[in-house]
Amino acid sequence: MNYELLDFGNDRKLERLGDWILDRPAPGAGGTRAHPQLWSNATARYQGNRTTEGAWTPAANLWHDETLDLPITLSPGAQFTLALSPLPSGQIGIFPEQFENWQWIAAQAARTSAMRVLNLFAYTGGSTLAAAVSGAHVTHVDAAKSMVSRAKENAHRSGLGDAPIRYVIEDALKFCQREVKRSNQYEAVILDPPTYGHGPSGEKWSIKRDLLPLLKLCQQLTTGSLQFVLLSCHTPEVSGADLSDWLSETVCADTRQRPQSGRLDLQTADGPALASGDFARWAR
Repeated sequence: MNYELLDFGNDRKLERLGDWILDRPAPGAGGTRAHPQLWSNATARYQGNRTTEGAWTPAANLWHDETLDLPITLSPGAQFTLALSPLPSGQIGIFPEQFENWQWIAAQAARTSAMRVLNLFAYTGGSTLAAAVSGAHVTHVDAAKSMVSRAKENAHRSGLGDAPIRYVIEDALKFCQREVKRSNQYEAVILDPPTYGHGPSGEKWSIKRDLLPLLKLCQQLTTGSLQFVLLSCHTPEVSGADLSDWLSETVCADTRQRPQSGRLDLQTADGPALASGDFARWAR
């Protein structure tokens, strides 16, 4: 992956993605910057809160003419492409800290032919494509129409436009409630929920209030057929141990092995790591 974390500190991170060097907020990036001289080389800087609209300096239309295609190689023969572009939220279309999880997803999906995978809060499709390159049948669910459109475009750019991917613009809780009523079943579930969010019809999401009920629905959707589950989040007050506990109480309640938990890190070339979230995952 043509990505590098160059430096971090003062609640910001400096990243290289292809030819772009971006200076963006990073709540977990406290402390002093190791390489202050690098920051003046930034292509653009984003100032603002992710929950509101901030601004890029220079303005986004002044430093990019088109999307940046970023190839992601998970293993020999397993790769996809994500198209990146600056958004008003400060996001660019990728969470690079998920790279190891994408490798894990591809390896798990390859164990069973045409595995049925449910990807909730699926964003621009990194996890969807990681499963699809291994032959999985994926249901991709996200509340934002623009993100689902980007996910479809990423599939086409990756040569997976005809892959068995079902795209759904819907609130995750409502979708899973309907799937339970339809008696639909999946063999794997991937979730990367935000701390707070809104569904397409204004539904309010809070990870502390809504995640456990959602996981109970996912348990019903995978009863007797679960092959793997991956739960990650970027909520500072939620740890990997918390995520593992919640999976143990719900989706993995019938398994004998506690889900593995860990931290989503981004690491600079000279060693320091930036904590960027947490995960818990289980595989049969």
